Amino acid sequence: MNTLSTHLLIELNDCSSELLDDLNGIRTALIETTKIMGVTIVGETFHRFSPYGVTGVLAIAESHICVHTWPEHNYAAVDIFTCGNGGSAQKGAQYLISQFESKDPKIKVIERGLAPNSSVITH
Repeated sequence: MNTLSTHLLIELNDCSSELLDDLNGIRTALIETTKIMGVTIVGETFHRFSPYGVTGVLAIAESHICVHTWPEHNYAAVDIFTCGNGGSAQKGAQYLISQFESKDPKIKVIERGLAPNSSVITH
């Protein structure tokens, strides 16, 4: 099926709690991910919660990359949503898995939207 975009839902279990609570480190990791993927940042927001946890979102011309961390559970949820080459999203996911030192990552791939001129079945 020809699709418009790829959406990765990434479950990062058994991560370093220290890394998951480091706003600057998370921001740096997400920015480096965009370089690896070859995508363009158009906006960003990051927030560190009290007593712990970080949420970060990079708006990219191709869609978005976001992370939500629960250091107290050694867990992070990451979304990589990109139009075009899904292979670059996989490269980005592998980089973030290594950066957060996840020992038990899981990736769900969702192909989103039929590409123009694809067959559409309606009910």
